[in-house]
Amino acid sequence: MHILLTGGSGLIGSHLVKQWQGVHKLTVLSRSPEKTASQLGSNIIVVSSLSNINLNQVDAVINLAGEPIVGKRWSERQKKVLCDSRWHGTALLVSAIKAASTPPKILISGSAIGIYGAQDAQLITEDYTHYHNDFAHQLCQQWEALALEAESPATRVCILRTGIVLAKHGGALKKMLLPFQLGLGGPISSGEQYMSWIHINDMVRLIDFMLNHPTLQGIFNATAPTPVTNVQFSKTLAKVLHRPALLPMPAFMLQLIFGEMAELLLTGQRVIPSNLSKAGYEFQFSELEPALCALLR
Repeated sequence: MHILLTGGSGLIGSHLVKQWQGVHKLTVLSRSPEKTASQLGSNIIVVSSLSNINLNQVDAVINLAGEPIVGKRWSERQKKVLCDSRWHGTALLVSAIKAASTPPKILISGSAIGIYGAQDAQLITEDYTHYHNDFAHQLCQQWEALALEAESPATRVCILRTGIVLAKHGGALKKMLLPFQLGLGGPISSGEQYMSWIHINDMVRLIDFMLNHPTLQGIFNATAPTPVTNVQFSKTLAKVLHRPALLPMPAFMLQLIFGEMAELLLTGQRVIPSNLSKAGYEFQFSELEPALCALLR
C-alpha cells in the first residue's frame, strides 16, 4: 500500500513507521520535514504540505497529528494549540480526500477516550453516549466529527479512541518510571480512578488490522480489555520494578501542578474495546503485568 501518515514522529507514528518500513510505501506529512526525515530514516518520503501529495495515488491515510494533551498546563492559549493542532490538519486532510477523484480507501483518524469525559467507575463501550461535557470531550468530539466527514462509498473511516499508550521510550510510562525506580512512586489521590491502557505493540497491530479488514469502519476504543484502577497500576508497576509504591500524590498537589488538566488524572475512564472484540481482534497484551514486564524487563 501507499500510506500517508500524519504524526509520524510521535509515539504511535514512529512505531508504525518501524513496522511498515519495507512493507508499504510511506509518505509522512510534517511541519518540520528535515527533522522528521532524519528521525525516520532515508526510506521514508517526508513532505511539508498536502499540495505535494497526489491523494489519487494513496491507498490509506493515518491521521495521528496533534499537540500532546498532557504536555503543558491547560491555559486558554494551550487549549487553542491543542484544538488547532487536531482540527485544522484533519479538516485539510478531509477536504483533500473529498476532492480526490479516486480517494484513499480508508482514513484511520486519532481520537482519545477523553471524549467520554470524567466517568469514574462506569464501564464504557463505544455505544456509551452519556458524555461528561468537559474540555477533553469537546476537543475529541470536534476532532471526530471532522474526520467522519471523509466517509463515502469510496472511503471508510475508522476512529481510534486511544487510552494510555504504554511504551518504554515515550508517553505516560516514561514520565512515571523515574519516581517508581527511585521508590518514590505511588497512587494518585485515592487511587480508585480507572486507567484504560494499551501496549504499544497492540496499538500498532490494531491499526494494521483495520487496514487489512475492509469491512471495518466507525468508532473503536483502542484500549486493552482489562482497565485497572490507579492503585492496581501503581502496585503492578512497582512489582515489575521490584520497588515499593507507598507515596500517594494528594489531589491538591496535582491540581496545583496541572490545573484543569488534573481532572483527567483524578477521575479517569473504565473503557473496554467492545468493537475490536466483535471484529475478532486478539490482543497480544490483555493483562497489565505481562505488558509491563515485556516493556521493562
